[in-house]
Amino acid sequence: MVIRVDPRTEFVSRDLDVWTYQHDDTLGFLRSGRPSDSSHIESFNCKFRTEGLNADWFMSLPDARETVEAW
Repeated sequence: MVIRVDPRTEFVSRDLDVWTYQHDDTLGFLRSGRPSDSSHIESFNCKFRTEGLNADWFMSLPDARETVEAW
Protein backbone atom coordinates (compact mmCIF):
# COMPACT_ATOMS: atom_id res chain seq x y z
CA MET A 1 0.00 0.00 0.00
CA VAL A 2 1.16 3.54 -0.69
CA ILE A 3 0.49 6.13 2.01
CA ARG A 4 0.16 9.52 0.33
CA VAL A 5 1.47 12.44 2.38
CA ASP A 6 2.51 16.06 1.94
CA PRO A 7 6.28 16.55 1.68
CA ARG A 8 6.33 18.62 4.88
CA THR A 9 8.75 18.05 7.73
CA GLU A 10 6.32 16.02 9.86
CA PHE A 11 6.10 13.41 7.10
CA VAL A 12 9.73 13.44 5.96
CA SER A 13 11.47 11.45 8.66
CA ARG A 14 13.55 8.33 8.98
CA ASP A 15 11.22 6.93 11.65
CA LEU A 16 8.16 7.20 9.41
CA ASP A 17 10.09 5.68 6.52
CA VAL A 18 11.19 2.76 8.73
CA TRP A 19 7.65 2.24 10.03
CA THR A 20 6.20 2.07 6.52
CA TYR A 21 8.95 -0.35 5.45
CA GLN A 22 8.25 -2.61 8.46
CA HIS A 23 4.56 -2.71 7.51
CA ASP A 24 5.28 -3.43 3.83
CA ASP A 25 4.04 0.00 2.84
CA THR A 26 5.69 2.92 1.04
CA LEU A 27 5.37 6.68 1.23
CA GLY A 28 4.06 8.54 -1.79
CA PHE A 29 4.71 12.26 -1.60
CA LEU A 30 2.25 14.68 -3.15
CA ARG A 31 3.66 17.20 -5.60
CA SER A 32 4.17 20.65 -4.09
CA GLY A 33 1.78 23.27 -5.38
CA ARG A 34 -0.64 20.70 -6.79
CA PRO A 35 -3.81 20.90 -4.67
CA SER A 36 -5.56 18.59 -7.13
CA ASP A 37 -3.34 15.75 -5.86
CA SER A 38 -5.10 15.86 -2.51
CA SER A 39 -8.48 17.49 -3.20
CA HIS A 40 -10.49 14.83 -1.32
CA ILE A 41 -8.18 15.15 1.69
CA GLU A 42 -8.31 18.95 1.62
CA SER A 43 -12.10 18.77 1.45
CA PHE A 44 -12.21 16.41 4.44
CA ASN A 45 -9.80 18.58 6.43
CA CYS A 46 -11.94 21.68 5.80
CA LYS A 47 -15.14 19.89 6.81
CA PHE A 48 -13.47 18.33 9.86
CA ARG A 49 -12.13 21.70 11.04
CA THR A 50 -15.45 23.46 10.48
CA GLU A 51 -17.84 20.82 11.80
CA GLY A 52 -15.66 18.85 14.17
CA LEU A 53 -13.04 21.10 15.73
CA ASN A 54 -14.31 24.67 15.53
CA ALA A 55 -17.70 23.71 16.98
CA ASP A 56 -16.32 22.80 20.42
CA TRP A 57 -13.95 23.97 23.13
CA PHE A 58 -11.74 21.20 24.42
CA MET A 59 -10.75 21.07 28.06
CA SER A 60 -8.13 18.34 27.65
CA LEU A 61 -6.70 15.93 25.13
CA PRO A 62 -8.97 13.08 26.30
CA ASP A 63 -11.94 15.43 25.91
CA ALA A 64 -10.85 16.26 22.36
CA ARG A 65 -10.39 12.57 21.52
CA GLU A 66 -13.85 11.70 22.81
CA THR A 67 -15.46 14.54 20.87
CA VAL A 68 -13.62 13.70 17.66
CA GLU A 69 -14.48 10.00 17.92
CA ALA A 70 -18.14 10.89 18.41
CA TRP A 71 -18.01 13.19 15.36
